[in-house]
Amino acid sequence: MDDAQDELSPRRRRLLFRARHRGTKETDLLIGGFVGDRIESFSDQELDEVEELLELQDADLTDWLTGRRPVPAEMQSPMMRRLMEASAAPGAGLPEGMRGQGAQDL
Repeated sequence: MDDAQDELSPRRRRLLFRARHRGTKETDLLIGGFVGDRIESFSDQELDEVEELLELQDADLTDWLTGRRPVPAEMQSPMMRRLMEASAAPGAGLPEGMRGQGAQDL
């Protein structure tokens, strides 16, 4: 664990772990990257919303975040919209140092 993670509250560390260890590589990268980049700044309300997202099935999340299927209306929360927007960005899910590299460089 790096120094920044050492200083996170137990709840934030638990959420970060859950976000990075979803079960499929795609969701590990997309959700883990999103949460990892923002975990320190999330309010308690936002942490509650992240917890709700982490309860969803990987297959559904992957399909929604990659655009294979539309997100059902009842799942469209502010946090889901933020996650979808972040997932649509070029290089989403890649470590910061790898973002912007061409496929030939990976």
